[in-house]
Amino acid sequence: MRLLVTAGPTREYLDDVRYLSNASSGRMGYAIVEAALAQGWEVVLISGPVDLSPPVGCEFHSVMTTAQMREEAVRLFPDCDGVIAAAAVCDYKPKERIQGKMSKVGGPVTIEMIETDDVLAELGQCKDHRWVVGFALEAQNPRENALQKLRRKNCDWIVLNSPEAIGSDSNTVEFIAAGGETVGHWSGTKTNVARSLIEWLSQQLSAD
Repeated sequence: MRLLVTAGPTREYLDDVRYLSNASSGRMGYAIVEAALAQGWEVVLISGPVDLSPPVGCEFHSVMTTAQMREEAVRLFPDCDGVIAAAAVCDYKPKERIQGKMSKVGGPVTIEMIETDDVLAELGQCKDHRWVVGFALEAQNPRENALQKLRRKNCDWIVLNSPEAIGSDSNTVEFIAAGGETVGHWSGTKTNVARSLIEWLSQQLSAD
């Protein structure tokens, strides 16, 4: 089994020193990589900027922006059997990046934003015989929103978790299949949750 994993945040720069991002630590994605390696899988990791060292034994690709993550994911996915998209990518970016450093102007500043590439949706559209696991971090109507994301982005399964997971060492997740049924519910350290996820996938994919 050759697995592609995306992890960590992305950054979208306002100018040469300021950027938009989020508090994702990358721990969930990196824990998934470690669990998959322990299962004997080959793992390709695409990671945004995090304070973690790549797990020994994986093929590592470092990116910064959502566009860079999309480019690497689309390039590497065809040589993999599946993807677990755990990255917390920025959904928006400034329409124009200012060269240099913005100076104070003594009043409000308006910045026009546009949507970034939808990495998960593109992988879902081009998956063919490969399988796709997405992540849904939802605060309102969590399960309903996760199901919509699962179907809209053509995932085979989706991991539903909450904003409390951001930056935390632990996580509580619901694992939902394409038909909408819950096939797993795990809680504990991200290491243990990742191990449960990979063990479930290994059993399921072996049975198929």
